[in-house]
Amino acid sequence: MCLIAFAWHAHPRWRLLLAGNRDEFHARPSAPLARWSDMPIIGGRDLEAGGTWLGATDAGRCCVVTNVRDPRDPQLGASRGLLATDYLAGTLDAASHAQALLAAAADYRPFNLLTFDARAGFYLGNRPAPSAQAVTPGVHGLSNADFNTPWPKTRELMQRLQGWIDRGGDDDFTPLFDALADEHVAPDAQLPDTGIGLERERWLSSAFIRGEHYGTRASTVVALGHDGHGAIMERRFGPNGRFDGETMQRIGDPSATTDA
Repeated sequence: MCLIAFAWHAHPRWRLLLAGNRDEFHARPSAPLARWSDMPIIGGRDLEAGGTWLGATDAGRCCVVTNVRDPRDPQLGASRGLLATDYLAGTLDAASHAQALLAAAADYRPFNLLTFDARAGFYLGNRPAPSAQAVTPGVHGLSNADFNTPWPKTRELMQRLQGWIDRGGDDDFTPLFDALADEHVAPDAQLPDTGIGLERERWLSSAFIRGEHYGTRASTVVALGHDGHGAIMERRFGPNGRFDGETMQRIGDPSATTDA
């Protein structure tokens, strides 16, 4: 994933609300949102490395991973996608998992990781050094830097998620998908300097990235209720923003799947 806003224990119905975009090269093979046959995971699947960028389970676990944008930092180590897979298919609760991962975090490529279970949520990262912190109730954001980084598109998505909650949003997630589809480019004065040059900073400053070879591949909304039930919804896109389909999977109800 490259852009995430989420609300943790900030909604009367939903324990976790998460909206995010996965930006990736269009040539990288991946499978759409589905229930995996070999693991208790509901999510998309990276067919190159075998892991996932975002997934959930019927037990109410959720996990999402992003990379860290820094061209000066070599991409060495184990695949980030395996972090999400290992947590979702594992048995450790979020707190125990966070403590255990700290010892091995340096062995992975630069990452940010969010883990949730029925009781707790954690942010973990390994740049500039391995760290872990509990997620507090409220609305938070994450992109390709560190937790609650004030990049313009991250702030904007957080504000739109908070606005949806304030307006009494419940089970109509269209405004969240609209926020993920925003192609507004941030003013130059607000752009970060991550070492990729001004032109690419502009291009990557919008929530939805449209490109022939690289761009937003999936927009996903996760809603996990206080009762343990919920849904994960994914809209997929091809080169130049071409719509490639939509899937919804119920969490806590293995028989419910819809495709469009």
